Amino acid sequence: MQTKLVIFDRDGTINQDRDDYVKSADEWIPMPGVLDAIARLNHAGWHVVVATNQSGLGRGLYDMAALNAMHAKMHKLLAAAGGRIDAVFYCPHSPDDHCNCRKPAPGLFEQIAERYGMELTRVPCVGDTLRDLQAGAAVGCTPHLVLTGKGEKLRGKPLPDDYPAGTLVHNDVSAFADWLLQQPEPASKTVGKAASKSGSRA
Repeated sequence: MQTKLVIFDRDGTINQDRDDYVKSADEWIPMPGVLDAIARLNHAGWHVVVATNQSGLGRGLYDMAALNAMHAKMHKLLAAAGGRIDAVFYCPHSPDDHCNCRKPAPGLFEQIAERYGMELTRVPCVGDTLRDLQAGAAVGCTPHLVLTGKGEKLRGKPLPDDYPAGTLVHNDVSAFADWLLQQPEPASKTVGKAASKSGSRA
């Protein structure tokens, strides 16, 4: 049986985003209800991973020690809520680097597919921006938009035409978890075309 996997964006989806970038553990603040939502998914057998652009590294706004401290805080708070994130896949590059791992490019998702030895067809990917969903859709993921972070601006509005076909919209991660836990099992077993492998490093 294939791994039950769900892929989340980080800033604006799991934690509050900032116009000046989340640069420290103190600035990493979870969205309301998100820790319990991830824990509920875990308890139902879902493995949660994160795919996140962290161009603040490439821009020199923070260093690896700061990023590790943010994720240590995330893991600690999740553990206290009874949840866990299996792994964090991140792109450290700035847009000028023209890498394959900065979303909307699919490199991070290709790395996840390789790590788990599975195709990502119909694996849910959740984010608050178009590029999050474009990156997942490129490898066959089912796109889910949350109306938090940058997604807030679409609240009460129709989804723009440039969003991937079949995009589902949820108020937040808690609402997404409610939806996913109501789906028939196993939601991630369908196999499609193999995801392409990437040599890029995030």
